[in-house]
Amino acid sequence: MDFKDQISQLAARVEKMINQIQTEEATKNALVMPFIQILGYDVFNPFEVNPEFIADLGIKKGEKVDYAIMKDGEPIIIVECKHHLEKLDPHNSQLFRYFHVCKAKFGLLTNGLVYRFYTDLNDTNKMDEKPFFEFNISEIKEAQIEELKKFHKSYFDVENISNTASDLKFTNELKALITSELRNPSPVFVKHFANQVYNGKLTEKILAQFTELVMRSSNQVLNDAITDRLKTALGKEEANSNGTEVKVITEPVMAVDTNIVTTEEEIEGFFIVKSILREIIDPKRITHRDAQTYFAILLDDNNRKTICRLYLGNKKYLVILDDNKKEIKHEISEVDEIYGHADILKSAIERIERRQYAC
Repeated sequence: MDFKDQISQLAARVEKMINQIQTEEATKNALVMPFIQILGYDVFNPFEVNPEFIADLGIKKGEKVDYAIMKDGEPIIIVECKHHLEKLDPHNSQLFRYFHVCKAKFGLLTNGLVYRFYTDLNDTNKMDEKPFFEFNISEIKEAQIEELKKFHKSYFDVENISNTASDLKFTNELKALITSELRNPSPVFVKHFANQVYNGKLTEKILAQFTELVMRSSNQVLNDAITDRLKTALGKEEANSNGTEVKVITEPVMAVDTNIVTTEEEIEGFFIVKSILREIIDPKRITHRDAQTYFAILLDDNNRKTICRLYLGNKKYLVILDDNKKEIKHEISEVDEIYGHADILKSAIERIERRQYAC
């Protein structure tokens, strides 16, 4: 099993175990130690992973960091762990103190779900206030796995990681800034674009109008990019399975109602349904329409032929309509679980086709 598969497997285990983990010690044993082990270190060998590593602070003796990952008798990463329900923000000062007196170049603060890696980019031997690398194990992305791999025992190189740490830090900060601007554009952000397309004076009323236009345009661009990537992936999958080149049909992402924004999760759900039903029906007949409260997947782009509806808010449901148009809800925790409802989706197609021929 390669590194990526091991991380994915741990992420799946975390979701199943999390409700049974009640203490900080259990968090360490069930979540953090397996993570360190995946990084290639023997958690039962104190020459590689030293638990309760002593980090004396001046006259204050006996201070201990939860783990020190060792190399050649010296700590290279110090690890401070908290209960999985705890927020990490109040605890970086504790790691800061340990970092100051240790020879480790990297500090890791984690609650078993969120992992924050720190170093000393700003001042030598003084831990930065902000992490240069952070991820949630339950939502870790492929690019983040590649960065994490650099901390694996087999690839660990202080200089290599330090050289990329600065880029990672600023990339993460820029991503957060861009995300914030796209969700709630600042006047400066709006003016930057408005001045390039509007020749008149930017009054308060015009600025408000362009704020809405910038938000709408940003959502359209993002949705188009998401759809293109998903369709490319689906096209490659079809080509690999059939051994032939597949032409991917372009479908609109944005609904007519400009208050409706189709999310990446909804599009992912659409392609999952499409991949399931392609076994029994021409996938070109499967389309979607978004609404304020749900995302509909249709046969022949016909509202009277609803295959299913997806409700993907805080609580997620796959919904099938019975013959009386009554919603039958099936709760899911993530869109991938739609695969587990393949039978009811195929039954929905059979019911729609049967009703059509009966007419």
